[in-house]
Amino acid sequence: MKENKLNMKRGAAVLFIIFALLFFVLFARFSFIQITGKADGHSLKNEALQKYLRTDTLEAKRGTIYDRNGSVIAEDATSFTIAAILDPEMTTDPDNPQHVVDPEKTAEVLSKYIDMEKEDIEKQLRKEGVFQVEFGRYGRDLSSKVKNQIEEENLPGIIFMRDSKRFYPNGKFASHLIGFTQELEEKKGDSIVKKTVGRMGIEKVYEDYLRGENGKVQYKSDLWGYLLEDKQQMVQDPDNGDHIYLTIDSKIQTFLEDALNEVDKQYNPEKAFAIVADAKTGKILAMGQRPSFHPDTRVGLGENWQNDLVEYSFEPGSTMKIFTIASAIEEGVFDPDETFESGTYKIGDTVIRDHNNGEGWGRITYLEGVQRSSNVAMANLLDKMGPDVFKQYLKDFRFGQKTGIELPNEAKGQILYNWPVEQVTSSFGQGTTVTALQMVQAATAIANDGKMMRPFIVDKVVDDKTNEAIIDQKPEQVGEPISKETAEKAREILETVTSSDVGTGQIYQIQGYEVLGKTGTAQMPDPNGGYLQGSGNYIYSFLGMAPADNPELIVYTAVAKPQLEGEAGSAPVSKIFNSVMRNSLQYLNVQQEEMPTMETVSLEDYEGEKVEKTVEALEKNGVIPVVLGDGKEISEQLPKPDTALLEGEKVLLKTDGEMTMPDMEGWSLRDTIKAADLMGLKLSYSGEGYVVNQNIEQGRKVKEGQKLIVKLVQQKERVLRNDDQTEEEQPGEGQSAEEQEETSEEDEQSEETSEERESQEEQDA
Repeated sequence: MKENKLNMKRGAAVLFIIFALLFFVLFARFSFIQITGKADGHSLKNEALQKYLRTDTLEAKRGTIYDRNGSVIAEDATSFTIAAILDPEMTTDPDNPQHVVDPEKTAEVLSKYIDMEKEDIEKQLRKEGVFQVEFGRYGRDLSSKVKNQIEEENLPGIIFMRDSKRFYPNGKFASHLIGFTQELEEKKGDSIVKKTVGRMGIEKVYEDYLRGENGKVQYKSDLWGYLLEDKQQMVQDPDNGDHIYLTIDSKIQTFLEDALNEVDKQYNPEKAFAIVADAKTGKILAMGQRPSFHPDTRVGLGENWQNDLVEYSFEPGSTMKIFTIASAIEEGVFDPDETFESGTYKIGDTVIRDHNNGEGWGRITYLEGVQRSSNVAMANLLDKMGPDVFKQYLKDFRFGQKTGIELPNEAKGQILYNWPVEQVTSSFGQGTTVTALQMVQAATAIANDGKMMRPFIVDKVVDDKTNEAIIDQKPEQVGEPISKETAEKAREILETVTSSDVGTGQIYQIQGYEVLGKTGTAQMPDPNGGYLQGSGNYIYSFLGMAPADNPELIVYTAVAKPQLEGEAGSAPVSKIFNSVMRNSLQYLNVQQEEMPTMETVSLEDYEGEKVEKTVEALEKNGVIPVVLGDGKEISEQLPKPDTALLEGEKVLLKTDGEMTMPDMEGWSLRDTIKAADLMGLKLSYSGEGYVVNQNIEQGRKVKEGQKLIVKLVQQKERVLRNDDQTEEEQPGEGQSAEEQEETSEEDEQSEETSEERESQEEQDA
């Protein structure tokens, strides 16, 4: 018994010692943690702080892109994403539900505000075992207005998540120039961070300036994440992106976009692009192309990722003749009055032909050669200069080199100049390739008295905080390939391309302004080698400047493979150039030339008067007398006496002798009908507009009752005919093909009766 008690005491003592040691260890551990604040090498204070310290991101606002007048082109805007909470446990008060309680009603209401069918919304809302659902792209990028409208419906369980969205208020507007942004997700630790990145154009090139840096806010919260009343916050403000001001003028860009839309709709070309530049500074005021895309939705982007004005190099055709002419003037070898034999030029086994199948126009002056866009004229000028000299001019005009504009993937083109035939074809724009931007840069030397200006698109970059310019672009001269005197002479010569009766650019005349420039048509390369064949496989273009005496604007326009229905290739090009140039000059308040006022003349009675005396009197009054017959006295006249005429109108004078046929080319149908009636001829005509052909030759005697057949075409087509030929060059071995003018299909009309002619005359009057 005593032994058992002794054993019990020993056991109790052992247990006491063990528990005492454990307590000592625990006390020592507790004391160590209490004194040092660390456990297993970790700071308990920091661990606790991390557990209750919350961090939220303060998203930086991406910089805004403006035009040169401060109008917004691209900016960050607040958007919202809609979501629906489905978990019933979120509702603690049945009278104030925090989850979707009626999926059918909720779906019906939401279908009015988001582009999603009611059945599809309800299907999402009836999902089981999920906390919340979203509605894909249909529920994203909602505006504040739509969000407020949905909130007014008081739908339980519907919540909104605030987001930032890049917004392009002008829609399809210089899209390849501006570019677009894309939201990417990046994993950082255990969290997913979203960031917006520029993917094209200015948005991509100036990413470092535009993007900004996110800030953050840190605060202590309770166990459930709510901010404590005695909160302490640490805020690191976001560093918003810097703002970019472009040289683009939104008004001029709108003119350009509208013109491109019209041509794209009417002619459905493979490509169409245009660029407008300040002739004195090189500032790009507008640039656009088709196909294009909407930067908000990216619809259409798959058709063409490339900025054609910067990245696409092509053979320019006869617009290159501008720089051949300027080079020849600078070298002193261009004499506008010197003559040459047009038609063909032989180099080795290759024959260079003028665009009218090599027929030419006989022996003509070099000035007329420029006006008619003669390839042979350019080949002769190359001979006079020497190929090495002209190659240096091509380099001086900076062809084959990048312009250095602030846009990605700029092409530099290629001067193809290895063989004699390549040297000749380069003089009229075949073989050698360029970009539209290079053509505009080179044209500034012509417009700006020899000083060639680098094209640029970014005016300045402004710091978001200080509002001071980080980058401030100034016009930069990059060369002086020709002298002031040469530039002036070149402008005078190129103005005649649009104003001369034989000029190929008459269609590009603009009322109130003199235009100088050069048309161009080039065959498009075949991917399998050589060139594509057929009338539609060309790139048609025009490089023009206005006003001619002191150009303010340069506009370069090109249309590739338009679907033409009896029209010339210059038709779609002129629709872009003419409207953009005219509207832009008027918008910039460029003074128009004074137009001569037209005075009226009261017609006297000349019956019985001598022909010579009558002709002299009419010419003195500014009207055009047309004598019908070889008599000495006037027997009848049209219009009748006391009629008021404008200067330049025709007066038909029938004489008492035998009737002779006048030259009716260029006559209106009204004047033709009058002449036929006076001479007693039976008139038949086809087409409409102005006379281009007549079956009775000028000066031939006619008899009453004889049949007169004339062909008429519209004014634009008549202007482009130029001796029944257009400026288009015949495709040939190693040479460009200036576009072939196709006359409209003739709508054969039945012979007009005298009653129909009288009716037509009344309509014309």
